[in-house]
Amino acid sequence: MITRKLGKEFRESGLLWFINQTLHLFGWAICWEPDTDEIYPARVKFRGFENENNTQGYIKVSKYLKDNIDELIKESQE
Repeated sequence: MITRKLGKEFRESGLLWFINQTLHLFGWAICWEPDTDEIYPARVKFRGFENENNTQGYIKVSKYLKDNIDELIKESQE
């Protein structure tokens, strides 16, 4: 099953931040262009995020999990 989603939804869920935390270790990031909703990989020099961004990211991902846990469990068992 594949359900296409907008980049905006991916970013607002906190998942873009979450994935980029790991990618920054390797000098990569997934970038989002809000004007076109384009998402693309890029090489970057920066590593990590400011504390406030991390706090907001953890809140968003926690909320996403809370709101979607039943569906995620169901999908994993299919």
